[in-house]
Amino acid sequence: MLHFSQPLPLSLYIHYPWCVQKCPYCDFNSHQAKQDLAQQERLYLQALVKQCEGLLPWIWGRPIYTVFFGGGTPSLISVEGLDWLLSQLRALLGFGPEIEITLEANPGTVDEAKFIGFRQAGVNRLSMGIQSFNPQHLSALGRIHDDNQAWSAIEKAKQAGFSNFNCDLMFALPNQTLDQALEDVRRLISAQPTHISHYQLTLEPNTPFYRQPPVLPDEDLAWEMQLACQAELKQAGYQHYEVSAFSQAGRQAQHNLNYWQFGDYLGLGAGAHGKISLPQTGEVWRTQMPASPGAYLQTMQQAERSTRPGRWQQVDAGELAFEFMLNALRLQQGFELDLFSARTGLALTEIAPTLSALEAEGLIARRDNWLSVTPLGHTYLNTVIERFLPLS
Repeated sequence: MLHFSQPLPLSLYIHYPWCVQKCPYCDFNSHQAKQDLAQQERLYLQALVKQCEGLLPWIWGRPIYTVFFGGGTPSLISVEGLDWLLSQLRALLGFGPEIEITLEANPGTVDEAKFIGFRQAGVNRLSMGIQSFNPQHLSALGRIHDDNQAWSAIEKAKQAGFSNFNCDLMFALPNQTLDQALEDVRRLISAQPTHISHYQLTLEPNTPFYRQPPVLPDEDLAWEMQLACQAELKQAGYQHYEVSAFSQAGRQAQHNLNYWQFGDYLGLGAGAHGKISLPQTGEVWRTQMPASPGAYLQTMQQAERSTRPGRWQQVDAGELAFEFMLNALRLQQGFELDLFSARTGLALTEIAPTLSALEAEGLIARRDNWLSVTPLGHTYLNTVIERFLPLS
């Protein structure tokens, strides 16, 4: 039996599945919006509340520290719908006093009035999918906004009172040069977002880009872009605290930190995943909802309010060390070793031989109660993580 010294921090993820159109590189659970979106939204929001009600017996008394609206394109949601949903969730769940509520926004779907409405509803952090400021690259990526709309969205968010926001930026785009990648980063830095997610475009299976690949920079050029852009971010004062995440001091994404530190989270909506640890029974459960909006709505319409919704699967204790390290080792500064037992319910002795071997190979470093990955370990991070896989 697993032994948890205290309940894990608990976050809430809410999936909004609709987009204006599907980007050719996207493999997320997103679906092009139909003309009856307003009617679908009403039914969907009601289903989210019903699903939340079904989860209450499993998390009763535990406050919610962060909320994240992901998608899809959550900024398509109506202000009235968002306000109603957050009101319902506040009544059902204990929102912490310093709760972080993030909403993903596409620059082509918002204006200042909508940002103001989101802010008044309770959203206090935005995550904007800028991706590039180059019009040719935005067109190649199939984005519905142009460079002017990207910049305008940032300015309108500030005018609406958002002082905490992330911007996503991609590199190694079709036919992109090193100078163009650096220009994107420099222009974004000039806007002073509190957080930047900077990551390489990859060709994911089951996407149009995978079936018909565009011309991308080769591996050497992509690596050069990554190093040069990271140097620009560092010089501008952004702390590189996770593989693809950079923040101003004290502005790390608290919701994502909870994932990386292996906290618990509820997953509401189509295709949403969750993780719930039960200290009283020593169990860890994974939850998953049907992926398509239609199947999700049907599932929730048929569900009894007293039953736990979706698919639940208990996590085998032998898999927890790997799952913890899969997340925690992404943190550039490392983590306190005590966190392993607190978040998995396992004794540190369970992984002591693996830690000793990795340390001897120069892939990790331990100092007092702190563990971090060495520069060599970051080069072979996937290999380091795989060492924690359970023996078959």
